[in-house]
Amino acid sequence: MRTRPFRQVDVFTAVPYRGNPVAVVLDGEGLSDEELGAFARWTNLSETTFLLPPTTPEADYRLRIFTPGGELPFAGHPTLGSCHAWLQGGGPDGTGGTPQDAERIVQECGVGLVPLRRDGGRLAFAAPELLRSGPVDEDLLATIAAGLGLERDDLRAHAWIDNGPGWVGVLLDSAERVLALRPDFGILGDTKLGVVAPQPEGAETAFEVRAFYPDVGGSAEDPVTGSLNAGIAQWLRGAGLAPASYVAAQGAVMQRAGRVHVQDAGDDIWVGGDCVTCIAGTVEL
Repeated sequence: MRTRPFRQVDVFTAVPYRGNPVAVVLDGEGLSDEELGAFARWTNLSETTFLLPPTTPEADYRLRIFTPGGELPFAGHPTLGSCHAWLQGGGPDGTGGTPQDAERIVQECGVGLVPLRRDGGRLAFAAPELLRSGPVDEDLLATIAAGLGLERDDLRAHAWIDNGPGWVGVLLDSAERVLALRPDFGILGDTKLGVVAPQPEGAETAFEVRAFYPDVGGSAEDPVTGSLNAGIAQWLRGAGLAPASYVAAQGAVMQRAGRVHVQDAGDDIWVGGDCVTCIAGTVEL
């Protein structure tokens, strides 16, 4: 074991403890997969990440992302929170990390190279290419509707929006209905489900989002989810169901106030959010 720098960062919020936390070990060198997984289970957060030297010259750092149940090739809020931690203290001797390009940070992870940019006071990542897209089969839609306590016709639109975790997305008619959902996880099983609906006209945000996921640190709902919102944005933009720039709300049912900022720049869809460090110190690993 040795002493390693550590941060716990709240993501998709500028107000501590209202977003989604990620545990970040800023020096993951020399740890086995078993040790990485054991620490992720111990933190009991939806994701724990480990910063490592990149294996390709294009990247500024490499990131491994673990849930209590295993490793993910990509996840959104860990990407933003880990980049925030790296910029604060990921350099030599605990100094801030310095990207090769002042305007662009490149993260290497299981899904490949993920570009990030500074978007005013927040960070944003380019939504990675979907690993699976297109319509969802009727048998799964029937299971989803039953698990949400809805009729099949209540699912106004649907798509696979898998960029690593395995997301399926469904669109409902109102944010109020999304917030009222009380899913039956015995029916939904291991389906990784995102539910989205438009907010009423004049609301602060454009969409309400909820994420139901069977492996998020002992919970079945994720507070604020970057990968899901990236997939939703690609889906809704492609279908003409969302404007080029919008803010989505997530986490209200869990007494959070996540805000996900989405911008379609033409060549990339950028998914951004504020980050705030809540814990800074060291861990023995």
